[in-house]
Amino acid sequence: MSTTRPVLRLTALAGAAALTLAATAAPASAETEVPEPDSFTSAFTVMATPDTIINPDGEAVPGEEGATGTFTFRVNSDEEIICYDITLQGVTGEYESPAKTATHIHAAPAGQGGPPRIAFPNPEGDDSSRTSSGCLQGPFTTGVEADGADTGDGFTLADLEADPASFSADTHTAEFVAGAVRGQLTEIPVGGVDTGAGGLATTTEAAGTGATAAALTGVALLTVVGAAGAVALRRKA
Repeated sequence: MSTTRPVLRLTALAGAAALTLAATAAPASAETEVPEPDSFTSAFTVMATPDTIINPDGEAVPGEEGATGTFTFRVNSDEEIICYDITLQGVTGEYESPAKTATHIHAAPAGQGGPPRIAFPNPEGDDSSRTSSGCLQGPFTTGVEADGADTGDGFTLADLEADPASFSADTHTAEFVAGAVRGQLTEIPVGGVDTGAGGLATTTEAAGTGATAAALTGVALLTVVGAAGAVALRRKA
């Protein structure tokens, strides 16, 4: 008597059980690192400083004196992709956060606290300068739970585009757990604007030290470059 069919059936059942377990297990990270998309629906900048930190009790507390952060975000809400360029200056020590990383966008208006919605890879470098860049595609998870759900659950980049002033970006360290630096999102043009010096600012410049001085004077600059040249803004109807 052949035993081939029972063995195959048991193998199939084991495979189905494994797939069921994989489907029901909560992933450690829902978002995916992806290439930069061909276009963006919006862009934002953040000038993060240590005098804007709010602790979980809603109280203002000091961040790391002398530290700054420049965050540039480019968003394609149709594809649920956010590209980031982050530079931290003078942020020292180890990162620390109950979330899966210590660098976030929070749903938090100025002067208020709020839950993280996106967790970004922590910038790398030394205590003088740390940087990171890349693109993430949702759905997003943070590793922080509230009311039994991850604080990234249900969040979309269209929510961010609808009210960017209600979102902040920050980074947390072991010494400054509430935040070393923080700032509110400010919308900037996609496609770049004239610098007044005979050219357009680039994304690299916006993420570097030149952007720090520009942000301090309220100037937000960005150029999005595609394979064939400058990529035009595709605004949503």
